[in-house]
Amino acid sequence: MTKIAVLGNGRVGGTLATALTRAGHEVTVADSTPGAAATAARTARIVINATPGSDSLDRLAALREELRGRILVDVSNATADGPDGLPAGLIYPGSSLAEHLQEALPETSVVKTLNTMLFSVMTAPDALSQAPDAFLSGEDPRAKQAVRDLLKDLGWREEWITDLGGIETARATEAAILFVPHVIRTSGFTPFAISIAR
Repeated sequence: MTKIAVLGNGRVGGTLATALTRAGHEVTVADSTPGAAATAARTARIVINATPGSDSLDRLAALREELRGRILVDVSNATADGPDGLPAGLIYPGSSLAEHLQEALPETSVVKTLNTMLFSVMTAPDALSQAPDAFLSGEDPRAKQAVRDLLKDLGWREEWITDLGGIETARATEAAILFVPHVIRTSGFTPFAISIAR
């Protein structure tokens, strides 16, 4: 059992919180009320960033003390929305939200994962007709192992989890968000994920 704080109580945060609670973890969900994120982060070992990526950096940088020594699992993508509300471009082209978070939170171990799929797949990867991939980006091997263990609790098989390397590799997975609006416009919100054929 791990104490986990989920920052953000939308579809992504709610889905992850429910599944992790079901897996036996002690989960606190922080909504947008003042002080909720700080209180939740202060008591957790692992913090999941499920806040909108467009303002995640400001929100989490304000929690630098509360996040000290924690593992921060970043599942968000920082995008500008188009007129239909779907992602229209990257806020940090040539970089990534994960890199900016790691720079702003030097005493926190940031691990990027689960940002290359529709939110429902995060907790039900075996629902797809072919094996999906969950990618890991981060600097701390122990933090990545802890996140790998969490992914297994969510139904991810070991062979579906790929460690891409350092935090800079999050640039690639965050850029994958540019596929999403086109996939949704052609197929709707049918569950999908980016996978590597081997």
